[in-house]
Amino acid sequence: MSNLKTFLKSDTGAGTLLVIAAAIAMVLANSALAPLYTGTLETPVKFGFGEFALQKPLLLWINDGLMAVFFLLVGLEIKRELLNGELSDRRRAALPVMGAIGGMVGPAIIYAWLNRYSPETLAGWPIPAATDIAFALGVLSLVRSRVVPGLRAFLLGLAIIDDLGAIILIAVLFTAEISSQALTLAGVCIAVLALFNRFGVTRLWPYLVVGALLWLSVLKSGVHATLAGVVIGAMIPRAAMPKLEHALHPWVTFGIMPIFALANAGASLDGVGLHTFAEPVALGIILGLFFGKQLGVFAACWLAVRSGIAQLPAGSDWRSLHGVAIITGIGFTMSLFVGALAFPGGEHDTEVRLGVLAGSALSAIVGCVWLMTGKKR
Repeated sequence: MSNLKTFLKSDTGAGTLLVIAAAIAMVLANSALAPLYTGTLETPVKFGFGEFALQKPLLLWINDGLMAVFFLLVGLEIKRELLNGELSDRRRAALPVMGAIGGMVGPAIIYAWLNRYSPETLAGWPIPAATDIAFALGVLSLVRSRVVPGLRAFLLGLAIIDDLGAIILIAVLFTAEISSQALTLAGVCIAVLALFNRFGVTRLWPYLVVGALLWLSVLKSGVHATLAGVVIGAMIPRAAMPKLEHALHPWVTFGIMPIFALANAGASLDGVGLHTFAEPVALGIILGLFFGKQLGVFAACWLAVRSGIAQLPAGSDWRSLHGVAIITGIGFTMSLFVGALAFPGGEHDTEVRLGVLAGSALSAIVGCVWLMTGKKR
């Protein structure tokens, strides 16, 4: 039992659970249970009463509600890293920052070039630009004997900045018609959270109560509701951060993320063949995640080191950095999430899911093999 608990708390356990959830989703979507699977996700779920009730399909509660908690944890991680982590020192932060920028630009260029003649599918260019923190760290833990600790910190910092970039893209690109009234209420909530900080409020419940109202306001404003999670995370006082992060981590890692994968990774293979992977959307995502990520990350890091802006982590070399760059092509959770926003009508649903799964799997396998064939540290 103790071994099981240790496994579940590890990065490997988190990554394994995501793979299992995605596999179950694929089985359900391609079996006699497919109508039950899709029907369950489309089931209307209502919270509240009378005029104060909010009704959405179960899938949207997962993607807009549960994922807001995921982004709350991301917000806490970003703040922690900026305050006293890998991103707190300018020189140490330079390498993951440059790597993250290259890792977003490279995949976007490849996807955009493959979809240059289709304005409709061109909207999916942000899909391969993100890295899945939990999955990537889980894969890296499988080859930890070949990787120095500094490279794990590099991957963590890069993935966090990647997520921040994805958050900015979501805010800029996937905002619907704005409700000024709801947005004003959201602004008032943010001001109240800032005042809590100013007057030294360290109890968590006031932040969470106002944060819930902020989430609802952002949901009604037309801006994507998950962004409220990031704002709440940024507003949590330094003294209370470790407690909340410790409380949220197991629920997000072993609850919310697998549920998201179960709800979003199920792609029907009906009529799917090799031609599907040659479609511009799927091909752009696969090549963007596998080639765009590693080339963008590695090239940006090489330029940063050669120009003297940054330096390689102690004990590492270019070969091992390249292996980690390959692993950054594991998009999974964030790529599926952005894909659902980029094509909300589901027109390219199968291509997006298959592209993300194939590109992420290819990056994970090749990255592992590349690092395993290197020397032990």
